[in-house]
Amino acid sequence: MAIAKAERLMNLALCLLGTRRPLSKRELRGSIEAYLEAGSDDAFNRMFERDKDDLRELGLVIETVENLDGDTGYLARRDSNRLPPITLDAEEAAALGLAAKVWQQARLAGAASGALQKLRAAGMPEAEDAYEVHSALEPRIPVHEAAFEPLMLACRDRRPVTFDYRKANAARPEQRQVEPWTLECWRGHWYLAGWDRDRGAERVFRLSRIAGKVRSRAGAFTAEVPDVVTVRETVESWAGETATRTALIRLRADSGYPLRARAISVRELGNGWEELEIPYGHGLDAWLVEFGPDVVVQEPADLRADVVDRLRAVAKD
Repeated sequence: MAIAKAERLMNLALCLLGTRRPLSKRELRGSIEAYLEAGSDDAFNRMFERDKDDLRELGLVIETVENLDGDTGYLARRDSNRLPPITLDAEEAAALGLAAKVWQQARLAGAASGALQKLRAAGMPEAEDAYEVHSALEPRIPVHEAAFEPLMLACRDRRPVTFDYRKANAARPEQRQVEPWTLECWRGHWYLAGWDRDRGAERVFRLSRIAGKVRSRAGAFTAEVPDVVTVRETVESWAGETATRTALIRLRADSGYPLRARAISVRELGNGWEELEIPYGHGLDAWLVEFGPDVVVQEPADLRADVVDRLRAVAKD
């Protein structure tokens, strides 16, 4: 049955691509054997509509044209269905391949894979994957949060959204009204940058702290959307990438390797502890909490207080 459908779709595509004028349903039914075998007009119409939708899903541009007599015809112009020359180099192809992996755990995984296949068929170079055979490591961008897909679509379509968001030091989530700008992945976590309507300011939200469903809202954005570079810098700053000073922490030996990778200096204290000086930016308190009892903040005092508050909030939950 799958082979029969594939043959039917191929015949329909060839008919639509090979004609110079729009073909009516009656003409298409008389040209394709599978349509001739349809038991009734209703069965043919259902089959034709499904096939037409399937071809469009595969990327074929099918035009619907109405003639002077009011009859509807269909055709697929060759110039509308011809890809321009592919000029991607190996590095760009590798970037596209990595971007497609974002969807490996999302609903559009099949569409992303199909898009790559079409580009490769049109001449996109195959990117050499140095991680595929010779190493157990593979670059991945995880997409575990249910909020990722609706927020990605809202960013694309410029649709305001509402969702319940729990701050790291809060016991309960609260509703936020946001005009979403873009999503950024940083240290394995996804962040949404956008305009918080209630606070009248730019804000960044970590997707793993969104509770429940993301709901779309009607209406246009009320704030101007900044360029991509500005948004990315905002996400990095709020997530802790932009350091403005340094912090002194005690770290248990043989633990906290991501912190060691960022350390400016390391000093042994004895009794299984070490002292690290690390860059201090916005969001460092939330990151340090993830290491639990293996980390003790010594200074600055405001960072120590923030970490203690977060740990107390977690203990209450």
